[in-house]
Amino acid sequence: MAQSLPILIAGGGIGGLAAACVLARDGYPVTVLEQASAFGEIGAGIQLGPNIFRMFDYLGLTEAVNQVAYFPPGLGMNDVRTGEKVVRVPLGDVARAAYGFPYGVIYRADLHQVFLDACAAQPLVTLRTHSKVESFEQDAAGVRVRLADAQVLEGAAFIGADGMWSRVREAVVGDGKPRVSGHIAYRAVLKREEVPAHLWNDDVLLWGGEKTHLVHYPLRRGELFNLVAVFHSNKYDEGWNTFGDTAELHERFASAAPQVRELLGKIETWKMWVLCDREPVRNWSDRRVTLLGDAAHPMLQYLAQGAGQAIEDAVVLREALRHTRGDVPAAFQAYQQARYLRTGRVQLTARFYGDIYHASGVQRELRNQMFQSGTESAGFAGLKWMYDGIDPSRLFA
Repeated sequence: MAQSLPILIAGGGIGGLAAACVLARDGYPVTVLEQASAFGEIGAGIQLGPNIFRMFDYLGLTEAVNQVAYFPPGLGMNDVRTGEKVVRVPLGDVARAAYGFPYGVIYRADLHQVFLDACAAQPLVTLRTHSKVESFEQDAAGVRVRLADAQVLEGAAFIGADGMWSRVREAVVGDGKPRVSGHIAYRAVLKREEVPAHLWNDDVLLWGGEKTHLVHYPLRRGELFNLVAVFHSNKYDEGWNTFGDTAELHERFASAAPQVRELLGKIETWKMWVLCDREPVRNWSDRRVTLLGDAAHPMLQYLAQGAGQAIEDAVVLREALRHTRGDVPAAFQAYQQARYLRTGRVQLTARFYGDIYHASGVQRELRNQMFQSGTESAGFAGLKWMYDGIDPSRLFA
């Protein structure tokens, strides 16, 4: 459905690029507005559930992702204090048999590059840097977006994929600042040769403890080792790229098992970010303007679904535009109607899993006992609704 005015997208992260790629394939000219001087991603590794690989299959990106992803044999949790195994869920063939798709992990920058390459291959996608959105206005004919340099761009629609601190959300939803969880995440990546053999583990392994946890797994086909340490703290700086206070980090993990403390000691410089989310909302669209990804439904990282839900958003948005035959306001309403309960459930469940990982006292003992007994749902069994994913062909049937 070709049109003269482009769809404008604020934000050149994974969600924004996924939307640009998929909409351009349907004949929509798309302009992505990235405020930074270059398109890129910060952060370290992210986990990709079967529901996300279902989207890669739909988008025709499975081969590109497989070239840079790592597929761990298992997903496990140990007690951070005693070192005892709490639970382990086999992946590999088990995940494929259950959902038809694998469970993988990937370097965030590598996944971003997959979508950047896909956009570069689409002649209808224009990628702009140094394009910070200042404000926007709309009428029945279209949207006008004003940039920080006073340039005004006209579009048929405007998608805010500008993250947790979205300026577009501020105008559409107006619910103020994100909710600060009080949890801080420190992240680092080691080369394989920097990790002693006795500390290396092929699984995605989480060490859960009282108001702390450490998760680690290989990246890039086992060439790298990703570590993320999380703890509760009142000290924080807003942003994703702040250097952390290693003294506080080691203080929080002082009573951890020897393996955990040894791993943390291998890192000299950590980057940290504050974990935030928002209360779920059912309306994030206003006529020709809508939100996507963290701008619409930011979530804590405990289910590793932030990027995946943004990719699902892009797919549903495309299907909504197809269903409404390009009627943008109607499509944006259909899109959010199809998404808000699923994404809201992920947001709230992620908070709950944070409590499980950081349990103390009787809660910790019950967690360990129930998971170790094998009588309680853990891993895939408890998250089947999420990993089943969505079927794009039946969204608006």
